[in-house]
Amino acid sequence: MSDVGPELHDDEALAAEHALGVLSARERALAEARMARDPAFAAQVGAWRERLAPMLTAVGPVEAPAGLWARIERALPANDNGLLKRMRLWRGTAMGSMGLAAAGIAAAAMLASQPPVVIRTAPPPMAPMLDARLASTAGQPMFVAAYDPARKAMLVASLMAPGADPNHSHELWLIPADGKPRSLGLVAPGTSKSMPMKPEMAGMVTEGAALAVSVEPMGGSKSQGPSGPVAAIGKLARI
Repeated sequence: MSDVGPELHDDEALAAEHALGVLSARERALAEARMARDPAFAAQVGAWRERLAPMLTAVGPVEAPAGLWARIERALPANDNGLLKRMRLWRGTAMGSMGLAAAGIAAAAMLASQPPVVIRTAPPPMAPMLDARLASTAGQPMFVAAYDPARKAMLVASLMAPGADPNHSHELWLIPADGKPRSLGLVAPGTSKSMPMKPEMAGMVTEGAALAVSVEPMGGSKSQGPSGPVAAIGKLARI
């Protein structure tokens, strides 16, 4: 399957990450130096802070249960040594539970920040926005996604470290009520991506539909469904 959808704008993503406080010390210093010399970028950061402030107050920390990674490793297929090595790599680099909350907020807020749709006639009732948290079979959060029905776009964010698993592609699948997976495209580790939905698929994005990410050969699955192991899965729910 070929990849679809543009990557998120670098400046906008950096401003959001600075406002959320998820940058490293070096990245934060570079961002603040740029704010001092670039009023437009400083204004972007300020807008993100104002937009996210009320949402962040509702996010509480969640402790990861003891022995979580040991259970993940035991749940992996015994004959998939490559995947086992990758999961061990992710254990040392994956974000914690607050990273999951921040990425989920960034996904929803980034959709909300897009230019408004101009309404010239009274629109029909709009379906609610949906989001999903995709986790491994052991409960480890790995991806977050949000769907905006007004723009018919899925925003997905990987919680893994950039550059993790360079020998495989991670492919996002929509699994609607009929149980047949439909590919939405590829998501590189540690990145966020907006995926426009094809008209015939937009109606399948409903509350309770599942999203899954599979580990595929480079370039994605060559079949009509996942050809590699499913790394994470979750269901869409109302925001």
